[in-house]
Amino acid sequence: RVDWYPWGDEAFEKARKLDIPIFLSIGYSTCHWWCHVMEVESFENEEVAKILNDWFVSIKVDREERPDVDKVYMTYVSALYGGGGWPLTVFLSPNLKPLMGGTYFPPDDKYGRPGFKTILRKVKEAWDTKRDALEKSGNVVIEQLRDALSAKANFQDVPNDVAVLYVDQCVEKLASSYDPKFGGFGSAPKFPRPVEDCIMLYKFRKHMEARQESEAQNIMKMVTHTLQCMARGGVHDHVGGGFHRYSVDECWHVPHFEKMLYDQGQIANVYLDTYVITGDEYYSSVARDILDYLRRDMIGEDGEIFSAEDADSAEYEGAPRKKEGSFYVWTSQEIEDTLGENAELFKNHYYVKSSGNCDLSGMSDPHNEFSGKNVLIERKPGSLMASKYGKSVDEYYGILGECRQKLFDVRSKRPRPHLDDKVIVSWNGLAISAFARASQILKSGPPGTKFYFPVAGCDPVEYLQVAEKAANFIKEKLYDASSKRLHHSYRNGPAKAPGFLDDYAFLINALLDLYEYGGKIEWLLWAVELQVIQDELFLDKQGGGYFNTPGEDPSVLLRVKEDYDGAEPSGNSMAAINMVRLSSIFDAAKSEGYKRNVEHLLAVFETRLKELGIALPLMCCAADMLTVPSRKQVVLVGNKASPEFQDMVAAAFSSYDPNRTVIQIDASNMEEMAFWESNNANIAQMARSSPSGKPAVAHVCQEFKCSPPVTSPGALRELLSKTVAAAGSAV
Repeated sequence: RVDWYPWGDEAFEKARKLDIPIFLSIGYSTCHWWCHVMEVESFENEEVAKILNDWFVSIKVDREERPDVDKVYMTYVSALYGGGGWPLTVFLSPNLKPLMGGTYFPPDDKYGRPGFKTILRKVKEAWDTKRDALEKSGNVVIEQLRDALSAKANFQDVPNDVAVLYVDQCVEKLASSYDPKFGGFGSAPKFPRPVEDCIMLYKFRKHMEARQESEAQNIMKMVTHTLQCMARGGVHDHVGGGFHRYSVDECWHVPHFEKMLYDQGQIANVYLDTYVITGDEYYSSVARDILDYLRRDMIGEDGEIFSAEDADSAEYEGAPRKKEGSFYVWTSQEIEDTLGENAELFKNHYYVKSSGNCDLSGMSDPHNEFSGKNVLIERKPGSLMASKYGKSVDEYYGILGECRQKLFDVRSKRPRPHLDDKVIVSWNGLAISAFARASQILKSGPPGTKFYFPVAGCDPVEYLQVAEKAANFIKEKLYDASSKRLHHSYRNGPAKAPGFLDDYAFLINALLDLYEYGGKIEWLLWAVELQVIQDELFLDKQGGGYFNTPGEDPSVLLRVKEDYDGAEPSGNSMAAINMVRLSSIFDAAKSEGYKRNVEHLLAVFETRLKELGIALPLMCCAADMLTVPSRKQVVLVGNKASPEFQDMVAAAFSSYDPNRTVIQIDASNMEEMAFWESNNANIAQMARSSPSGKPAVAHVCQEFKCSPPVTSPGALRELLSKTVAAAGSAV
């Protein structure tokens, strides 16, 4: 077997001492090709293991634990070979400079491509005969990448009139790639990329404010159609809740089955926002479905939220090999045996066929791996199907819910996919945000709403408890109170890797949501403190923007300023939005400091924003947010524990407004009042002068003017809706 080392001094020392190259394999625990294919084909092969152990020091890195290491060598491979991916295979000199690299290599020569054993022999030969040239080219490439990736701003800010255009250009580009048939932007394979929906919703709001209702309606149709197609497709786990990574076809049907935490948190937030805009319970139900899946399957006993579930699992106990999707797919016979008299209804609803249903696209199952198997997909609206069966919609959905529950119970007895129980701060931040926001947004649902399995239908307040417990886990286990620094991840104890920019930025965003939606000042205080540390560790004070790493580990050769809003937002985009939010909480001096940092950050990425905004949708939003003359402040004063106050909080979030800050204050709480006295005297004064004897009073302020205080949720909703035409009419 291969003698693997972790990334660290022991491996580096051995390579230097023996004067041999390092073989670096980077992947992640739920990655199909790394974990399963290359592992089985090459790393478990005795001949390969012997070559690696004799000629190289082998290091295995989980990119989710060490994104900093992954970034260096992925950038190298992408720059030199025109593409990257995982598994990432790189050969390094003992001083960690890259010599050559690639991605997946088959074990033997095939189709004119060299196999892994051939590659190993060639690297060994080159090391023995052309070492100086190899090392020199590695040094040159790293130096060139270092210059290219640490972009500096030429100006201190971006002009307002230019910043406003970024959102328009990005939305235009996205709209041109929209798929009107199946929803989504672009073609197969289709990835849910929630930042795309975020900028579309942001633009919807801008259209509404400008009274451009038909333009708003067009955008909303794209978002709602996309979200409906995703939720009806096989990329959504109808039986257990949550979303798979992506679909291999254009119709969101056959997925790559792994489930990632970063997807769940962001997708839930998009469905929540769409629910707020449309008032349609369909979207709130999908948001609940995701959050309930996380609660049931992905949360540890101390509240920590795990990273991922694998795509592959054994078809039956003791099966020699794992197969993709085994846990999730069904034969027609299995459904008949489980559901009895309701099998026919269920099979019609989910397009289940005895020959298998992965036939909707030529891309769904090109290798016939799912012959005779079915991935559940809804192709017709439930209301239509209900009338076909002569049932009311409620009764029909009730039957489907009972059927899903029965299938869930049967599925639970199958061998489960591997659970990656690492706890990653940044991904927990994305999920905490969704749980916190759901706790208020979902309160606006009509009383007596029916829920169907796998949706639990809990009181939304329970979601806030989940969010707070996860945040507490991070504070207790992944945060050093004396240095005020974060660790990146946790598994049986905190990992060695320090917190990276994404960990700070995503957690600060989550803490601001916890404060705005949940009201505890402790989360705001921690967010402010972490922002200070983030600036100390990552901010380029001269050049603007944030580096991805603290730059303290000499084994990490590059510090990068990340800007791509991909499957996850970039740390710089999230940081920019955080600072815009913080600027609306503090008084002038501190507020201006935050804004200056955002202006400087945007100036770093100005060319990319102008020429390739579609790669940076969230940063485009941040640029626009900064141009808004002043964010709307909703200041709620009263007894936070009272039902009247809680109703007022729910009213504050009953409309969609990405340029709003909600501040909750209990004027009788000395700690809170002391915070506001020293950080924003106007807000402290507002709290002190609020009419006494009322359990909840709301002030709405914008552009340095405040409305007269209101004391009922209805009056607050009316006040907030005045700035925007009735959004519901746009849908």
